[in-house]
Amino acid sequence: AALTPFAATRRIGHPYQNRTPPKRKKPRTSFSRVQICELEKRFHRQKYLASAERATLAKALKMTDAQVKTWFQNRRTKWRRQTAEEREAERQQANRLMLHLQQEAFQKSLSQPLPQDPLCMHNSSLYALQNLQPWAEDNKVTSVSGVASVV
Repeated sequence: AALTPFAATRRIGHPYQNRTPPKRKKPRTSFSRVQICELEKRFHRQKYLASAERATLAKALKMTDAQVKTWFQNRRTKWRRQTAEEREAERQQANRLMLHLQQEAFQKSLSQPLPQDPLCMHNSSLYALQNLQPWAEDNKVTSVSGVASVV
């Protein structure tokens, strides 16, 4: 029997069976309080380190360059998330304050009489419109012979 160029070779067993076993994850590195304190102090002053600064800091803290680099990357991620949450909380607080001020202004406008516009006093249609308060339930507008009045 002739083999065609597209004939596939048959595998025996599961496709993943012949792979090399996965590498074990490295255990989480624990840093001392002194190391974390120094890293945090440096991060507070400087969010990014040049490679020479990173090497010097790593040597001073008895850490590897890669550990300092990874710690700073993770700390920047945490910092961005925290500042985003703080900005969102401030935005929500500003929105609540704005709504409160709008409600106060609206309530104040209801309790104060409207100033009379001289133009409206001489035109009955404009006078009726000026005194119309659609949000007030007890105000009913009636029109008698083209002159509107508020009852």
